[in-house]
Amino acid sequence: METAIPSPLKAEHDELHQELVKATKEPGKVGEAARAVAEVLHPHFVKEEEYALPPLGILKVLAEGKPVSDTEKVIEMTERLKSELPRMLEEHEAIVAELEKLAEVACEENKPEYARFAEKLILHARTEEDVLYPASIVLGEYIKSKQPRIPVRGRARQRRGGQFI
Repeated sequence: METAIPSPLKAEHDELHQELVKATKEPGKVGEAARAVAEVLHPHFVKEEEYALPPLGILKVLAEGKPVSDTEKVIEMTERLKSELPRMLEEHEAIVAELEKLAEVACEENKPEYARFAEKLILHARTEEDVLYPASIVLGEYIKSKQPRIPVRGRARQRRGGQFI
């Protein structure tokens, strides 16, 4: 399926999730801070995997000059991402704030692996903000621009989602 999260991104998400699960099982402040991260992160990851990252699966297909079969689905997901983007970025702020707390307590408790994990996840969030989310949105706009325009009563209208707009 073209509109699937590219396997490297999916693997990275899975790895980050596994590392967080491990951290939540730690005793003391590290476990407590990791559980706070998990509380804000999990619903966010679900949204990303539902509509923010799957459109990126068509990049390789487009780069190879092949036709994309799931255009309506891509447009639907990228439109949702566009409308939800302010909320997604707010969620990143909350996630990063909790990750900073995790990094701090991990240093205090001499558990540098969890501080490194927090730093890695903060970088991942920045990559999403600066690269992945914009790329998904641009893909949707590109796909929309390539859809055929159908003339209706002397003017062109674009067909989207089975309806003319």
